[in-house]
Amino acid sequence: MFETLNDKLGSVFSKLGRKGALSEQDVTAAMREIRVALLEADVALPVVKDFVEQVREEAVGEKVLKSIKPDQQVVKIVNDKLTELLGAEKAELNLNVTPPAVILMAGLQGVGKTTTTGKLAKFLKDKQRKKVMVASLDVQRPAAQEQLKILAEQVGVENLPIVAGQQPVQIAKRAVEAARLQGFDVVILDTAGRLALNEELMNEVKDVRAATNPSETLLVTDAMMGQDAVQTAKAFHDALELTGIVLTRVDGDARGGAALSMKVVTGCPIKFSGTGEKLDALEEFHPERIAGRILGMGDVVGLVERASEAIDQDEAEKLAQKMQSGEFDMNDMLAQFKQVKKLSGMSGGLSGILGMIPGLPNMNKVKEQMKGANLDDSVITRQEAIILSMTPKERAKPALLKAKRKERVAKGSGTSVQDVNKLLKQFQQMQTMMKKMRKLGKKGMMQQMQNLMQQGGGMPQGPMGGGMPGGMPGGGLPGGFPFK
Repeated sequence: MFETLNDKLGSVFSKLGRKGALSEQDVTAAMREIRVALLEADVALPVVKDFVEQVREEAVGEKVLKSIKPDQQVVKIVNDKLTELLGAEKAELNLNVTPPAVILMAGLQGVGKTTTTGKLAKFLKDKQRKKVMVASLDVQRPAAQEQLKILAEQVGVENLPIVAGQQPVQIAKRAVEAARLQGFDVVILDTAGRLALNEELMNEVKDVRAATNPSETLLVTDAMMGQDAVQTAKAFHDALELTGIVLTRVDGDARGGAALSMKVVTGCPIKFSGTGEKLDALEEFHPERIAGRILGMGDVVGLVERASEAIDQDEAEKLAQKMQSGEFDMNDMLAQFKQVKKLSGMSGGLSGILGMIPGLPNMNKVKEQMKGANLDDSVITRQEAIILSMTPKERAKPALLKAKRKERVAKGSGTSVQDVNKLLKQFQQMQTMMKKMRKLGKKGMMQQMQNLMQQGGGMPQGPMGGGMPGGMPGGGLPGGFPFK
C-alpha cells in the first residue's frame, strides 16, 4: 500500500535534500508536487487542499528555513501532518462493556466482510484472549451462513447455530442472548451486504443496530475502491453512526487515497486493515507507523511484532546455534523459507516486509528488481519443493547432489536443473557468509551489517539478503532471496 505515494514523496524530498539551504520558493514548489502526488493517490480534493496548506504554513517558517537541515524539518512536518490525517493515535475497540460486547459488521457485498469477521474473531481470540461467538445475519446470499460457520471452525471460535427461516433481527437477538447465557466476551454480527447502497440495506442494518445496541459498529470497505470507498463510508456513517472502519485489500492498493481520506471525511478512525488473504492477515491500524511507511521511514515495531508471531523462538535459537557452529544444512534452509513465507503472508507479501524496513538503501531499485525477477511468495514455494524432493541424506549433505540426482530432484519438484543449481549456489553463499560472520564475532558482525546499510549497495544474494541470516528475534530477517 502507498507505493505510488511513497515513490512520489521520496522524489520530492530527495530534491529538497540536494538543495541544502531552502527558500520559500523551494518549499512552495515542493508543496505543488506533494499536492499532485496526493491527488494521483486518489486522496479527496478537500483533504489535499487542507493538508498542503497546513504543511506549507509550518514549512515556510523561519525555524525551518534557517535550520541546519531544513529538508529534514519539512519531512518531519509532513510526517506529523500525515499522522494527524490518519487519526493521530491508534483507535482501540471498545470492549469495556457488560459482556457480551456486540460488534456489528456492515458494508457492501464483495468487500470481504465475512472473511474480515473471521479474521477479527481470530484476532480477539489469539491476541486479546477473548471468548468469541460469531453469527451470520446474511439471509440473502446463498451459503453465506455456511461460509461463516466454516471460518469459525478454522479460527477456533463459536458459531451461532443456523436456524432456517429466521430473519436478521431475530438472529441478532438470539446471538446476543446465547452469548450472554454461555459467558462469551464478544459476539460479532456479520450483516448482509448489497451490490450498491440502498434504502433496504440501510434499514435492515439500522434495525439490527437498534435491537442489539452494539459497542462497535464497524464498516468494512475495500481500499481499492478509492473515492467510492470514502463516499460509501460517509453514507454508512450518516445512517449508522459508525465507530470505526476496517480497510480490506490494502496489500493490493498502491495508492492509499481511501485510507488518507477516511478519517477526515467521516470523522471515524480506521481501526484495522486487512493485509492479505490468510486469516491472520489483519492488523491494528497505527497512524504513526503508516505515516512512517509512506515516507520511507519503515515500521520497525510492526516488523518485530509480526516476526515474533511468525517465528518460533526455540527454532530460531537452535538455528542460531547451528550457524555459530557452522552446521547449517538444507533442512535449516527449508525451515527459514517457511518462516519467511509465514511472515510474508502476515505482511502483504515480500514487498510488504521490505516496506517496513527503515532506511533500506535503494528501496525503489529493490522493488524494481523484485518485479523484474517476478519475485514473490511463489518463488519460496518453488524452492521449498526443490528441497522436499531431496532425500534426507541429500538435505543433510548437499554435496551428494551430482548431475543425475539434480535431474531427479528437478523432475520431482516440477522445476529445472538450473533452478536446482541456483538454490545450491544460494545455499553455498549463505554457508560462506556464515563462516565469515563466525570469524568476525558479534562486534564484527554488527559492524558489517552497519556498513552494508550505509553503502546503499542492496543486500547480498542469497530469502532477504543472505547477509542477514537468522530468524528475526536475534538476527535479522531469515534467509536470502536472490537479488541479482
